[in-house]
Amino acid sequence: MENMEVVIIGIGLIGGSFARDLRRIDPRARISGMDVNAGHLAQAKSLGLVDSTDGAARLGEADLVLVCTPVDVLVQELPSILDRVKDDALVIDAGSTKALVCKAVAAHPKRRNFLACHPIAGTEFSGPEAALEGLYEGKTNIICEVEQTAFKLQERALDLFRDLGMRIRYMNPEAHDRHVAYVSHLSHISSFMLGKTVIEKEKDERDIFDMAGSGFESTVRLAKSSPAMWTPIFRQNKAHVLEILKAYIANLEDFREKLSQDDYKGIYDEMDYTNKIREILKGIPMNRKA
Repeated sequence: MENMEVVIIGIGLIGGSFARDLRRIDPRARISGMDVNAGHLAQAKSLGLVDSTDGAARLGEADLVLVCTPVDVLVQELPSILDRVKDDALVIDAGSTKALVCKAVAAHPKRRNFLACHPIAGTEFSGPEAALEGLYEGKTNIICEVEQTAFKLQERALDLFRDLGMRIRYMNPEAHDRHVAYVSHLSHISSFMLGKTVIEKEKDERDIFDMAGSGFESTVRLAKSSPAMWTPIFRQNKAHVLEILKAYIANLEDFREKLSQDDYKGIYDEMDYTNKIREILKGIPMNRKA
């Protein structure tokens, strides 16, 4: 498509990184930005992520719209975004929850224009300055309800994802939200609460700095993530998050009980069992049904 018109709504890490890659794979694309944060828009323009900050005015002309807002805003605004796009526009989101997003547009006359996506490609940083070229290379993009999207738009989207170097996995929205709570959302909660516990127990910030090794730093990395983004995620995925938290807390209590009872054989066995996560993360099998 010549001179593709692109509007990115939410110019942070995800949207900004997409803009960087799009400039590489399609230099002719014209990218406009939208963001409630005027400072983010100005930064995105100065960094060359967008050509203009008039995305709202160009929404009706866009061939491709990428929505990278917090999920509460996404659910609220996506119907009106679809109202404004042209008949052959492709609208993609990057939300970390999918059930409420898909439900919000289920009966929309332009539902066929929307492809529900979740690129598993974030970092702990946010804002336009966090944008990275190549962020999506080798990452998984989960697509939900693909059958609800017009076939020609599916093809356009898949071509784009291949150009970005992404792997594709299909899930229904409910399965997506369940699995992402287990693997991603729990990781963020663990990191936030570890950071909180250390801050509360270790009153001297210098001691935290001096004593923190690479293990602590890597474990607490996600605690740097944006509360504005993650609070709506936990709210939308509350049921699944509560389910996995119950299991996680039970494991912590079991570990505490083993330690209090000097059951070091039990502790060793649990850690040894958990070591298999190394093999899992070398290549998660992709042939399982969601």
